[in-house]
Amino acid sequence: MEPVDQTPVYQTEALIAEDILAYLDKHQHKTMLRFITCGSVDDGKSTLIGRLLYDSKMIFEDQLAALEADSKRVGTQGAEIDFALLVDGLAAEREQGITIDVAYRFFSTEKRKFIVADTPGHEQYTRNMVTGASTADLAVILIDARKGVLTQTRRHSYLAHLIGIRHIVLAVNKMDLVDYSQARFDEIVAEYREFAASIGIAEFVAMPISGFKGDNITAPSPNTPWYSGPSLVEHLETVEVDTATDQARPFRMPVQWVNRPNLDFRGFSGLIAGGTVEPGDAVRVLPSGKTSTVSRIVTLDGDLDSAVAGQSVTICLADEVDCSRGDVIATADQPPQAADQFEATIVWMDDDAMLVGRSYWLKLGTQTVSVTVQQPKYTVNVNTLEHLACKTLELNAIGVAEIATDKPLVFEPYADSRTLGGFILIDKITNRTVGAGMLHFALRRAQNVHWQATDITREVHASLKNQKPKVLWFTGLSGSGKSTIANEVEKRLNLMNRHTFLLDGDNVRHGLNRDLGFTEADRIENIRRVGEVAKLMADAGLIVLTAFISPFRAEREMVRKMLPEGEFVEIFVDTPLEVAEARDVKGLYKKARSGVLKNFTGIDSPYEPPEDPDIRVNTVEMTPEEAAEHIVRQLMPLK
Repeated sequence: MEPVDQTPVYQTEALIAEDILAYLDKHQHKTMLRFITCGSVDDGKSTLIGRLLYDSKMIFEDQLAALEADSKRVGTQGAEIDFALLVDGLAAEREQGITIDVAYRFFSTEKRKFIVADTPGHEQYTRNMVTGASTADLAVILIDARKGVLTQTRRHSYLAHLIGIRHIVLAVNKMDLVDYSQARFDEIVAEYREFAASIGIAEFVAMPISGFKGDNITAPSPNTPWYSGPSLVEHLETVEVDTATDQARPFRMPVQWVNRPNLDFRGFSGLIAGGTVEPGDAVRVLPSGKTSTVSRIVTLDGDLDSAVAGQSVTICLADEVDCSRGDVIATADQPPQAADQFEATIVWMDDDAMLVGRSYWLKLGTQTVSVTVQQPKYTVNVNTLEHLACKTLELNAIGVAEIATDKPLVFEPYADSRTLGGFILIDKITNRTVGAGMLHFALRRAQNVHWQATDITREVHASLKNQKPKVLWFTGLSGSGKSTIANEVEKRLNLMNRHTFLLDGDNVRHGLNRDLGFTEADRIENIRRVGEVAKLMADAGLIVLTAFISPFRAEREMVRKMLPEGEFVEIFVDTPLEVAEARDVKGLYKKARSGVLKNFTGIDSPYEPPEDPDIRVNTVEMTPEEAAEHIVRQLMPLK
């Protein structure tokens, strides 16, 4: 008969509670490793992650039962489990047996916590791979032992290195299908090493594995006695993460929001991107350059004596310094740079090609600015690493280009800081993320060109003319009557003693824009230049009238944002295509229909009508004189 436990119930519960608290404390203080699995199609990425989840006992009983049922349904042989089904969550993924979206999964071992991203292998989903890699510390590049190094192996390795992942694991998978051949493993490693050296990957860890059978995943496999390296999990548990490196850098914290719960407290909250900070440290707020000292470091758990990279804190400053979201608080004597022109590598992620000269949103850390991208210097062929000439970037293309922002951007080269060097591009109209990029350096001219302040302001110019500056932007199809109506409006304003100037599309192309054609990129540059000229004329106090097709909403919105609120007036000369084509005053529609004139708006080039114009006139219902009279009445008063 076994002895009876005489421990009181309350003491037993207390011991259990202590064990739970000890476990939670131990788990809380484990380091975190983010990694991705990538490679070509059907290299076994999803299966590997499923195996890691299974072996780390991160699957609940009901999940396991569902997994076993799903495995039988998709035809897995015998009692084997199809581990890929744990990760392939989309119906299309399970039907096709491929990964489409990025799947993030969490698991942990006794030594470390992990977040793993399963990224797609198909070339058309390369943009999803970039998304998963953007926050990873390590990349597991999988290679099917039967197929060897493929195009996507090279592409993903190049992207992982480009994005700044410093730790690479070459996992030669499906070794069970090549009879665990050491010769085949060595052949693949040698081929990959040659390629890796060509793109700058100096070191990587190679290991033979089988995600399906579990060889060298959590423990050394007896099937590969010739391999003496670590298992995959052992390596993941012991590889050094980059936190220590980040903490050794100068202090940087992008401000996410200004914490002002009451009049007695004002702090600046954000995630520390680099370095350490303590109360009393001298700091500089960028881009303004104002300096102060740290008075407090505040968290929900109380004030801290110091904070390091990776912590989210609220910093209070000793002085009333102007600081807002998007600014960067940094070490006073080692601040980052601020510039508005850069060279950058861009990975294009949208189905529609990049439009050179179009204005996009650029988001870097907590900063959001307007940016234009110049014609790329070249794109990179990831197979040969050739630099190829190009005019734009298509889906999944990787290119180097110069970019210009509308205001200074606080940055560091991506090689030094992912947070202050990595950005995304967002389409202003659709809000789609269309690209991701890495800043190399600021262009020298960006730091040598400064805005010269003048004493006679635009308000003084306007008051001398006794009018409020405006830009009257006439847009519509060719033949709609834009120029005729704009001319009539100017005549009426002239009779009212208003100071005006009319910029006509055809006239401008005789001089300022004579070097531009009619491709989408040239049309965008045409409108950008006209917008800049119109802005300067408005600064001089004039009422500027512009008559341009200006077919794209994004460029019309770009010009609107160049001007103070209320000074840009979008006038839509609304004429149906069939009416404009019937007029065909210049014979352009006839040439376009016959194929003589290419890229003609309304025929083989799109026109995006205003969705909510400030003024709309219909030239089917109105004569030009009536339209002009209606516009002038809508504009009154002009003081």
